[in-house]
Amino acid sequence: MHSVTSESLGPNGRPALPLLESVSQTLPGKIFVVIGATALIAAGAHISLPLPFTPVPLTMSDFAVLLVGMALGPTAAFSAVMLYLLEGAAGLPVFSPAGLGGLAQLFGPTGGYLFAYPFAAVIAGAASRLSRSGMSSFTAAVVSGTGATAVILAGGATWLARAHYLSASAAWHVAVGPFLFGAAAKVVGAAMIFASTRRWLRS
Repeated sequence: MHSVTSESLGPNGRPALPLLESVSQTLPGKIFVVIGATALIAAGAHISLPLPFTPVPLTMSDFAVLLVGMALGPTAAFSAVMLYLLEGAAGLPVFSPAGLGGLAQLFGPTGGYLFAYPFAAVIAGAASRLSRSGMSSFTAAVVSGTGATAVILAGGATWLARAHYLSASAAWHVAVGPFLFGAAAKVVGAAMIFASTRRWLRS
């Protein structure tokens, strides 16, 4: 039997739910939150810094995906990120401005990262469930965020290696290595926001 800490409980001692459930219990409210989540990811994508040694820019979209996953839970987060990809495929300006936009960007050099986002959001969405198993909210978010980030980096590196016939070493140096420090910082930052928000909702 799992122990449940006071931190994993919501108001009145009930188990804590994903933030989406805490904020909105109505279908229109949930739809609004999901659409807002796509806007958050798009905003993160537009915080973009091209790098001269790789076709992959530094962006904050992966950070936004972590936040969306942790806040909405696996199912709603998956739906939100899939909607984001559909918006981009339709030509809406939601992807990083460093790319061509639309389907060309979705199937371009950074496509592996983009296609990994929905699955990463599901993994990040496990934070609430892990916190109910006895972990602190921060630890649960770090664990789920690390798993989600690993999926994003692996997807991006695999896609880039296949598209450009890169060796494993070359793929590491252009698709993974340059982003490790930033990825770790994003996981910690997302975990801090998740834990702080959970505390605020319980207060």
